[in-house]
Amino acid sequence: MAANDPAPGPEQLQDLLLKSPGFTEFLLGLSTISATLFSTDGSVHCAITVERDGGPTTVASSSTTARRLDEQQYAFDDGPCLTALRGQHTVLIPDLGGNQRWHRYAEAISNEGIRSVLAVPIPTDSTAKAALNCYANDTTVFTPNMVASIEKHAVSLSKILRLALRVHPADHYPDDLRAVMKSRAVVDAAVALVMVQNHLSREAAMTLLQVASRHHDTKIQDVADELLRKSAATTVVSRAAETG
Repeated sequence: MAANDPAPGPEQLQDLLLKSPGFTEFLLGLSTISATLFSTDGSVHCAITVERDGGPTTVASSSTTARRLDEQQYAFDDGPCLTALRGQHTVLIPDLGGNQRWHRYAEAISNEGIRSVLAVPIPTDSTAKAALNCYANDTTVFTPNMVASIEKHAVSLSKILRLALRVHPADHYPDDLRAVMKSRAVVDAAVALVMVQNHLSREAAMTLLQVASRHHDTKIQDVADELLRKSAATTVVSRAAETG
């Protein structure tokens, strides 16, 4: 843990819950506390994801980087953090660049400078699932001791999170939040792909997608989705050729 940053006690967590105007704001506080505990220089980004039965997904992040990294997985409906949340077990990727299972996700976030990912479930009740997602810029951050500390921290958040789930009912949105998140994540993933393939800035890559959208008279999400599908197909063919 970061020097001079003791873990918050039950009373501090209760104060955070009482002072938070809503469930998302409460999760934002928890994710920020987590990032502060495990990073002395901002090299570890944290996010907390909660899925409720029949309700939307809530994602709160300690930074905009963590938010993009978390939501990007919804473009593929798969990833280390979603696996930890849904399977309720720790997922550690020491070196994201060498990981084969989530290589598409790794490619999509390659411009973020993230090298390692750790996702740890937070025990809740039967009506929800939660996970603490940690992202590091260095492959040496998540040592066995660090992993054990983060797992212990996740367990320590369980009681207050269960209470928060009872205090704050699921938010209701005019549109399904997961669909909105996935739409945004698909576009972000396509932008990242265009950046990598064409050596462009984020702004230039987004402009290309917008031009393509206007040219084909279709939504930018559809253009992005088609681009990702073609990229996935190319990857499958290339891997088949390598093993053939």
